[in-house]
Amino acid sequence: MNISLVQAEKIIAAAQEKSVAIDTKMNIAVVDAGANLVAFARMDGAWLGSLDISIKQAKTARFFDMNTGVIGELSQPGGSLYNIEHSNSGLITFPGGIPIKNAAGEIIGAIGVSGSSVENDHTVAEAGVSALY
Repeated sequence: MNISLVQAEKIIAAAQEKSVAIDTKMNIAVVDAGANLVAFARMDGAWLGSLDISIKQAKTARFFDMNTGVIGELSQPGGSLYNIEHSNSGLITFPGGIPIKNAAGEIIGAIGVSGSSVENDHTVAEAGVSALY
């Protein structure tokens, strides 16, 4: 099962709303279950360098079906996933990417958000995912 464009746009709208509420500008990417880009938004004034990061965050969350911040914790020196960020043409292993599940708990895609602190990135990504429920 894949996320639909309508769902992806709803997620992006909610993420943008949260970004405005916390006074930041974000790049927001949503990928489907195959990690293919479905929808993307770059808010006016968002960092250009965060464009690629947001897409890679979404893909990373989908490739491993976990929040990118969790992968980051596991990829530290001595961790079980040390150096994993060098696989798959580059992964992002800090907060901002979250898998998206449907009502049945099946992963249907992922969101990636970049453009501020990692705490803000994760907060905005959570707001986007919450829009489905």
